[in-house]
Amino acid sequence: MNNDTFQVKKRIMIVTGHYGSGKTEFAVSYAMRLSQQKERLYPRLSVVDLDIVNPYFRSRERMGMLEKAGVKVYGGIYKTEITAELPELAADIRAPLEDKGCRVIIDAGGNDSGAKVLNQFGKYFTPKETVVLAMLNFSRYETRDVKSAIGHVRAIEEVTGLTVEGVVNNTHLLRETTADIILRGHRLCEEFCRQTGKVLWCDCYPEQLVAADALKELTGCLMPLGLFMRPSWLDK
Repeated sequence: MNNDTFQVKKRIMIVTGHYGSGKTEFAVSYAMRLSQQKERLYPRLSVVDLDIVNPYFRSRERMGMLEKAGVKVYGGIYKTEITAELPELAADIRAPLEDKGCRVIIDAGGNDSGAKVLNQFGKYFTPKETVVLAMLNFSRYETRDVKSAIGHVRAIEEVTGLTVEGVVNNTHLLRETTADIILRGHRLCEEFCRQTGKVLWCDCYPEQLVAADALKELTGCLMPLGLFMRPSWLDK
């Protein structure tokens, strides 16, 4: 992160987005970077995994790594066990939402269907305490252009009753990602924001694949992402 405006004071961050947008990678990477800060607005930090629809690439799969870094992880009743998965949340999932001293990053389910899970926790998502972000990957067919991206974000807002405040450019092609792909996503995000009045919160880039210097024409916030959620078998 290279810009102070990237740091939000609101206690709860909800990360939404289409399947394959990279929202889980963003949530995990952001939590790991917050865990390294010496001075924090909130003494405790947690990730809440509300993705009980998609059985792949869930933030609770990195529970060991996150909790070693001091990030408490909440999610499904089976925690990291994916061979016994049920679409049911653990009973303690409200604890960080009620803890005023805990910064919470919520990894919401993919698209508007997955985001419906947010509705049962609506009382915690006050405008004073909550910021909602939408991850946009313009390399995905479902969000291939500005028009389809607008429809996607509006569907999430409609089903949750929440307002997406900002968008995150995470246009990528996994290990085929290049600077040009990211820059194209940035331009499309700018047009998206021009048409909707929303804010481009940051541009993401995979730091193992793309150097920050290749994105020097971007004057806003840059967020380097790890590849925490990509299992090695995908590259074989």
